[in-house]
Amino acid sequence: MTRLYDDALEGVGVNVAQYSLLKNLTRLDQPSITSLAEALGLDRSTLGRNLKVLEGKGLVHLEGGEDQRNRLVSLTPAGRACLDEALQAWEQVQVRLGQRIGLEKRAELMALLDDLEHIG
Repeated sequence: MTRLYDDALEGVGVNVAQYSLLKNLTRLDQPSITSLAEALGLDRSTLGRNLKVLEGKGLVHLEGGEDQRNRLVSLTPAGRACLDEALQAWEQVQVRLGQRIGLEKRAELMALLDDLEHIG
């Protein structure tokens, strides 16, 4: 599954993990690194590596805070544009997946993946 989405997002310049990070940034509206790591279920070092890549691409901005954990993360205008483009690619995969396995099975798969995400 991840490969389908990674392939679709490749043209946008992000992978599934980076897309998820960008998507959560819009949902959380300038979270700290710590709160973003908690929301994504990642440790701060893993998140930090992903943020460094996205910051290098000009897609996110880190600011403020007394230390690395308290810095705030926000999308740049380029990050918002990238997310808009990535969302289109993501939705195209959703449509193709529905066509290949049927809408009912796709819905079941998404529900199962959601359940798996919340285990633990």
